[in-house]
Amino acid sequence: MDSNVGGDVTSPTDLLARCVALLERLDARYQGGVVQPDWQGARAWRLRRQGLSVHLHPVRQLSAQRFETLLEIDAQKARFQRNLAAFVEGRPANHVLLSGARGCGKSSLVKAALNAWPDLRLIEIDKADLGELPVLSEVLATRPEKFLLFCDDLSFEAGESGYKALKSVLDGTVAAGGDNLLLVATSNRRHLMPEQFKDNLETRGRGPDGEIHPGESVEEKISLSERFGLWISFYPFSQEEYLRLCELWLMEHGLQPTEALRAQARVWALERGSRSGRVAHQFARDVAGRNDA
Repeated sequence: MDSNVGGDVTSPTDLLARCVALLERLDARYQGGVVQPDWQGARAWRLRRQGLSVHLHPVRQLSAQRFETLLEIDAQKARFQRNLAAFVEGRPANHVLLSGARGCGKSSLVKAALNAWPDLRLIEIDKADLGELPVLSEVLATRPEKFLLFCDDLSFEAGESGYKALKSVLDGTVAAGGDNLLLVATSNRRHLMPEQFKDNLETRGRGPDGEIHPGESVEEKISLSERFGLWISFYPFSQEEYLRLCELWLMEHGLQPTEALRAQARVWALERGSRSGRVAHQFARDVAGRNDA
């Protein structure tokens, strides 16, 4: 017997498949696990835990960021693109740690990747949810798509436990079992954890807290970042690099750069205490938004 509602005909096979998918979602919701989304309905998701289950919420509006608009970071961009191209094409690739100066394009590189490779998929994961990575990676490893697992602005304080879950996944499930999974993290800290002066007391024997082998604590702190096969470092822009970016963003807004605007851009950076692509973009938006611009 055919099911005909509103003129749509559903075959018994399609109806059965929908019922199975619904039961799987209900089982994940009440028994724990990943509630799988409509994989064809989006290209990016945010992972969130809700009760016992893990949900992937679709990102409907993706950033329009493109590699061509990321300037003054050509060396970093080339290394990131080369590694990501290898991943997308099924060749060996490394997990990536983008670290260094704030506002210089680390997160923007990841956003631009989705526009450069339309078949690529992305799942954004907060630090608080890193413990869900093992179960998520098991689910994604069975999918045909290529996934970036993205942790933005990642860092850990001493005593936090989340970094151990990330270490396990980098060396275990993601690295060994999922050729379609690549983890990318951004951080202002090169080693993801705070480095203290007392860490340098290793050569003086006993540590300041009575630890017999303080050097082992230092090794533990840096072992997480070493599990990322590719380190890409970002540095503060020089004044001329910053001003060139200001000029380019001003022209993007239909404004003609002038010496007066260059002077304003220098003051803007001084007040912000930073010279970066983000600060340059914000300056151009401020100028464009003034009534007298």
